[in-house]
Amino acid sequence: MSAEAQPPKDRGWRSDPYATREVLGHFGFLWPIAVIAILAAILLPLLAWIKGKSRDQVIAYCAQDQVYAEPVLREFNRQTGLKARAVYDSEAVKTVGLANRLLAERQHPQCDVFWGNEELRTRQLAAQGVFRETNGWAVVGYRSRRIVINTNRLALAAAPRSLLELTNETWRGKVALAYPQFGTTATHFHALRQHWGDERWQAWCRALAANKPLLLDGNSVVVRMVGRGEAWLGLTDSDDVATGQAENLPVAQLLMTDETLLIPNTIGVIRGAPHPESAARLFEHLQRSEVVRQLVIAHALEGISPGEVTTPTLKVNWDALLLDLESTTAELNRIFLR
Repeated sequence: MSAEAQPPKDRGWRSDPYATREVLGHFGFLWPIAVIAILAAILLPLLAWIKGKSRDQVIAYCAQDQVYAEPVLREFNRQTGLKARAVYDSEAVKTVGLANRLLAERQHPQCDVFWGNEELRTRQLAAQGVFRETNGWAVVGYRSRRIVINTNRLALAAAPRSLLELTNETWRGKVALAYPQFGTTATHFHALRQHWGDERWQAWCRALAANKPLLLDGNSVVVRMVGRGEAWLGLTDSDDVATGQAENLPVAQLLMTDETLLIPNTIGVIRGAPHPESAARLFEHLQRSEVVRQLVIAHALEGISPGEVTTPTLKVNWDALLLDLESTTAELNRIFLR
């Protein structure tokens, strides 16, 4: 071969298109691996950051009134650096709506902590395995069920001394109460069935319904209705009376009797909570004495502990009450839904 026909000695594969394709063909399988490695280097730290942010939150289903719960949760956020996200219930179906949601979510929990405002639904949830097995729920503080009166319409001396008197003709069309299928009104009516016995309880419920009471969407509405004088008296909770008095409504609550139901707040950790460590911290926080005192000062609670109440009040057999829950609710529906 002549010198002119020989290829240049410094010619490499990069300058030969055919050689380039052949070489790259041998290493082409490495390109997807390289792309995956680059994406992993970018995405894995991002995913770890997102996961870390998720651990920094706690989801609370709150039956406690939002106006009282929000300051407590904000302080928890400040002290712990965790973000407490709250889901609240409407007053008309207070507690019942959240309890039903927790039951529906049992297989795939979305909530970490349940902050209840009464005991019945919490015990119902506990009986159905909604809370963690050990140290699943606790009670804190108390409110009470009370008769509230309009002091411009009714003198304390003339007010009824027993719930049994509310069926008298004197109070026809003058008594307000929340629907007794929901919230603390429901718990109170269930407890009264135990206290009086079924026959006497049914007779009282039917006589009360026949006396044309004003059935309303919540206890705070009862206080406002009584405060405006559209009802002379009503059945409600002590915290709602305190709110009415703070708003200068002419209302007062009658003293406790053996027909009074004490209503603690309840705190429960959900079994399988998505953020168990954060849930445990909120569970402990809400039981602290300074938090309970804060709720008492705000009139969300009436006192620190039911043990401080010296007046005899309703004593509830909760196991028996839960067994009768469906039948009592069905009877209340038959009597009061119209």
